[in-house]
Amino acid sequence: MRLTFLGAAGEVTGSCMRVDHERGSFLIDCGLFQGGREADRKNSEALSFNLREIDFVLLTHAHLDHTGLVPRLVALGYKGPIFATAATVDLLAVMLMDSAHIQEKEAEWALRSTRSRKAGRGGQLVPLYTVEQARHSLGRLRPLAFDEMVEVGPGVRCRFRNAGHILGSAIIEIDVEERGHTRRLVASGDLGQPMRPVLQDPVHIPAADYLCVESTYGDRAHRSFAETCDELAEVLRRTLKVDGGNVIIPAFAVGRTQELLFVLADLVRAGRVDRLDVVVDSPMASAVTELTVRHDDLWDEETRELYAWTRKHPDSFNLRFVQDVEESMALNAVRGGLVIISASGMCDAGRIKHHLRYNLGRRECAIVIAGFQAAGTLGRRLVDGARQVTLFRERIPVRARIHTIGGLSAHADQPALLNWLRGFRNPPRRTFVVHGEPSAASALADLAERELGWRQVEVAVPGVPCVLN
Repeated sequence: MRLTFLGAAGEVTGSCMRVDHERGSFLIDCGLFQGGREADRKNSEALSFNLREIDFVLLTHAHLDHTGLVPRLVALGYKGPIFATAATVDLLAVMLMDSAHIQEKEAEWALRSTRSRKAGRGGQLVPLYTVEQARHSLGRLRPLAFDEMVEVGPGVRCRFRNAGHILGSAIIEIDVEERGHTRRLVASGDLGQPMRPVLQDPVHIPAADYLCVESTYGDRAHRSFAETCDELAEVLRRTLKVDGGNVIIPAFAVGRTQELLFVLADLVRAGRVDRLDVVVDSPMASAVTELTVRHDDLWDEETRELYAWTRKHPDSFNLRFVQDVEESMALNAVRGGLVIISASGMCDAGRIKHHLRYNLGRRECAIVIAGFQAAGTLGRRLVDGARQVTLFRERIPVRARIHTIGGLSAHADQPALLNWLRGFRNPPRRTFVVHGEPSAASALADLAERELGWRQVEVAVPGVPCVLN
């Protein structure tokens, strides 16, 4: 059996692993590279192998850095099944269509710019995939239930376990039979932070021969949830009541938006902030929130109680979902008093760019960064202290206060990752650390060896087949 990392090795996007065994081949995840021009090149060059060799695909969860190349995979000729949890399948019906729409709009915008027209002479800039191609790819999706071991291909069985990261996110246990022996490969996907609102905590896995574990925050601990709520409450009070500005929160439509809504509502319920006017300006986030309500069997008990409270007190927590473009544009004329949550979470696409354009230059406003910002993204530049940024070919000064509130991350931090690794009864034969920038991945690998006494812990190297003996 051979394992090859086609993405998310030494970086946090583009998750894709290829497994070759004596009876076939399959992929684990098929993610989009995100962040800068290098990502565009990687996305266009990805999936350049013979797709007829791939029997099936397993998806850990719906975030685009794990699934965003699925439409391209199918458009390039892949005809096999793509397995995921039922909630992930539901989410992808929304997310892949939205991603394709953004791909088309970004390509149109690039073609309008002088630079792109010059670069495109003799050819034509085209989107990575189209809305129609995304719609066609949805027909390849096959839902599987949590906690059931299912045969998915010749000599391969798998089971999805709750990862607690976003709705439907899964750790995948994969049993591969070769020459009369069965070996278990476990792919963590992205692990959620325990004791966070909305979703249940990640399941501990007792055994694996080979393990691929994420390391997004492998080199640091999050601020405590209580401290995070304290800081957010202070930002809301100062910005909305004292300075009279808006609070702008870039947030992933899946997971982060729903968790933020929980936290904001809970601050009102506890009397820590006054009545809030919250606008979710993202059609996808609106659809995902509806799906989250539909899959309430995946919630924790605290979320059930808070949801019931919000239904009884609609005047205290005024929540509005914005759908059409005209209504979104009208928000730009509102000078203060709003909490605007909008995608994308790394500020590189979607409606958030417009809200930043109209609020970044205002000292009375605040920008709350509530999640990981990959290198090369606009969000990362704001976190790193950029004095000005370019939005729609316009230089925008950064005068609004930038607040990084890491305690709301949907990713497990270093202590949580280490605690999850402790759940294995015995160390895996080999452990590969993936989905992390080099410093984070190396830190987690070193800690697993030093604290747990594990051997054969290595940072994944892209494109190099690893033989699993």
